[in-house]
Parts: sequence; C-alpha cells; structure tokens
Amino acid sequence: MSKSEMIQSDIGSVLTAEEIAEIDAELAHIPYRSGAAIDALKIIQAKRGWVSDECLQAIARHLEMSAEELEGVATFYNLIYRRPVGEKVILFCDSVSCWIGGCDDIKDKISNTLGVDYGETTADNSYTLLPVPCLGACDRAPVMMVGDDLVTHLDEKKIKQLFGKTKKGSTN
Repeated sequence: MSKSEMIQSDIGSVLTAEEIAEIDAELAHIPYRSGAAIDALKIIQAKRGWVSDECLQAIARHLEMSAEELEGVATFYNLIYRRPVGEKVILFCDSVSCWIGGCDDIKDKISNTLGVDYGETTADNSYTLLPVPCLGACDRAPVMMVGDDLVTHLDEKKIKQLFGKTKKGSTN
C-alpha cells in the first residue's frame, strides 16, 4: 500500500464516504486544497454537530494542510464548534446596540431560566449559550438567534415564552 493510499485509508476511518465526497465536490471548484478548509469544517459540523480533534486532523490530511493550520481556521470562525453543543445554539448578541437595549438583563434572565452561562450547555442538551458581537439586526435590538431563528426586540416576556418550561442545570 502506497503512502497516499494509507493516508486515504486513515482519513476514511474517521470521515464517512459521504463527508469525503462532499468535501471533494467543494475541491472541484477551488484551485488550492486549503481553500476548502472552511467548507470542509462546515460539512463535518453539519453532519456531526461539531468538529472533533480526530475529524479536524482527518480533514487536514485530506486537504494536505497541517492540523495546526486548520485549527487556526476553525478557531478564527466563531461558528465552527470545537466541542459538543446542544441541539440548538443560542447566539446572543452583545453589541453596543443590544447593550443599549438592555441585553445584560435579558442575558441574565436567559441564564437564570436555563441554568447556564456563556459557553455552557443545558443538562438536557437542548441549548448552548454563546455570545456573538453582532447579528446585523441592530434596529431590532436586543436580538439573539435560537438555532436558525432570529428573535428580535427581546424582553422578559419573550424569554419566558421561549424558555419558560426549560429545566435548569448545565454541563460545561
């Protein structure tokens, strides 16, 4: 078995054939393999919910990059998750507009209701709370995203409607 075949076999033991095929489809449009780094990370995250160290190393080998280079890409983009997250990620905007609109009190209400702080996941694995610098909806501040849904004009009533029945308790 050649070195190339051994590397491909090693990659195939971590990544699924479907994941590799999706990454290869992206590579067909990019002149440099490393140019597909973000797309490859997003593909794995879409399938698995996050990018483990093992997956990151396999992606790096497939893209002919060092694991350190790919880690730099993964950690630069705050929407690539390098550890497990809940079923829904709450991206809570803490920009100036949201801060002026009272986001600190809203964040405290969310934390108290869910029993989590930034970077933590609820005990039932439903939610992970993460800060973001801006969601681009400053005219409707304070705002957050819950999964794929943008929630605007946040107030205590909306927090109660969204999370009122959720049990407290977090995992770090």
